[in-house]
Amino acid sequence: MFSCGGVFDWDQAQIRLDELTALSERPDFWNDSEKAQKLMRERNKLEAGMNSILSLERDLRDSIELAEMAEAEGDESLVSEAVQTLKQAQARAAKAELEALLSGEADSNDAYIEFNSGAGGTESQDWTEMLLRMYMRWANARGFKTELLEEQGGDTAGIKSATVLTQGENAYGWLKTEAGVHRLVRISPYDSNARRHTSFASVWVYPKVDESINIEILDKDVRTDTYRASGAGGQHINKTDSAVRLTHIPTGIVVACQAERSQHKNRASAWDMLRARLYEAELQKREAAAQQLEDSKTEIGWGRQIRSYVLQPYQMVKDLRTGVETSDTQGVLDGDLDQFMAASLAARVHGAGDKQISDID
Repeated sequence: MFSCGGVFDWDQAQIRLDELTALSERPDFWNDSEKAQKLMRERNKLEAGMNSILSLERDLRDSIELAEMAEAEGDESLVSEAVQTLKQAQARAAKAELEALLSGEADSNDAYIEFNSGAGGTESQDWTEMLLRMYMRWANARGFKTELLEEQGGDTAGIKSATVLTQGENAYGWLKTEAGVHRLVRISPYDSNARRHTSFASVWVYPKVDESINIEILDKDVRTDTYRASGAGGQHINKTDSAVRLTHIPTGIVVACQAERSQHKNRASAWDMLRARLYEAELQKREAAAQQLEDSKTEIGWGRQIRSYVLQPYQMVKDLRTGVETSDTQGVLDGDLDQFMAASLAARVHGAGDKQISDID
């Protein structure tokens, strides 16, 4: 919004910040709380970005002055201090650059994450539950809020499918490159012969649609089914047809929600999810046309793996798109995913040539 030829337009950013500040000071600003919160998020994000630029400029200027003075005086300790300050500024600049990449149409929106187990029965279902836990830990570590909307338990362990709503700043922007097939190689805890197994699970990410985005859905194109919810939730949730499943007939998209005891609330949430899914499908069509990328859900098959998690015979997690890898498999499974997301996001925006942003804290 505030760039021209790749250069940040400070004047335009300041004008927008002044506009948002003036709006926030109007006595009727909070009459529409949802709209007000959205504008305040935009204002706070813009102000933080501008302050970050000012801070980096100040640190760069001070470091250069310190280095020049140290060299003039022959003080090696001051030279080392100046170099260290410059390295810290470089890391902050890299992180700011990454944040700047989150400028897509829906990047600032909350996100739904959908998990589905692949062929392989209990092994894949257990792996799917591990992925669910991994992403929820990642979200919680960033201060995001998560809500489990739907879960279908596995036959003996794990889960067959689940849907999680992730709420936080740029949730969809961070998560959108995680869509695809995830492959696990390990010694099976369910195999009495301790053989090595390969399991697959898919992750799909789509943005929550807010009121500013109009998605038209015809009632005749949607089939509604109700059923009894499974899992925890007390007697009521398991004895009434409170869960809701919607099928969009033209596209074959299916969504389900069983988080609430009320069928009415589950129906409303399911419609929100369906609008989000259709909106994401439209975003993918636009991206495919503009960048010739094959990122739509219909193209995510079991052969389209994005990341491999090997626990046996060695320890390695490797992103097959960017080449980023780590031997800290436990850290990754505990939610340390930023290095993979950063590299994928950079590659998606800049092209496959930029495979990694270094020095990201």
